[in-house]
Amino acid sequence: MKREFLTTGDGSITIHIPEWNEQYHSKHGAIAEAVHVFIKTGLHYAVEKRDTKSISILEIGFGTGLNAYLTLQQAIERDWKIDYTGVEGYPVSASEIAQLNYPSLINASEDEFQILHTSVWEKPSEIHKNFQLRKQKKFFSEIEATSEFDLIYYDAFGARVQPELWTEAVFQRMYDALKPKGVLVTYAAKGSVRRAMQTVGFTTERLPGPPGKREMLRAVK
Repeated sequence: MKREFLTTGDGSITIHIPEWNEQYHSKHGAIAEAVHVFIKTGLHYAVEKRDTKSISILEIGFGTGLNAYLTLQQAIERDWKIDYTGVEGYPVSASEIAQLNYPSLINASEDEFQILHTSVWEKPSEIHKNFQLRKQKKFFSEIEATSEFDLIYYDAFGARVQPELWTEAVFQRMYDALKPKGVLVTYAAKGSVRRAMQTVGFTTERLPGPPGKREMLRAVK
């Protein structure tokens, strides 16, 4: 499908898919959404909940690498040890990555952002002494991890365009992949999504959403 570029509300660029009228990140602010949903409401919460400086993360939808990049900065700044797995069925191309402006907006290393994307797939890569990355090119339905992760960033395309990614079957895989008391966060807040999570065993809570969105969901195993 054709992919275009859109400058979002906070000046950060995201990828737009005209056929779906869908973006990789919120049009109200790509960085603002990622920080609110995945860093503050997800990463900070999970680290505090486990009272540890070492955490394993699974990202569902590696995409532009924004969530991984922001998480890398947290690992460096806070001296946290993070083992990060990013799953993506359709990797973003090098030419598309070159048009994203995240490093300049968060005042972080351009080299680190590039290394996230040039690191090999399917093998662990040490991006920083505090951050190990493993990128996996596969579909979410192929994930078979068991009690492996402390935290899941669920950043799939919305249920309006890909409802199959928001089903009980998929959330069962997410539940299984988490360690006991593991956490899942997502920008979504639809009732059907919350009910699917609850059906497989998650305890869910609705929380204030990022700019432009009233609510989001956090789920605990």
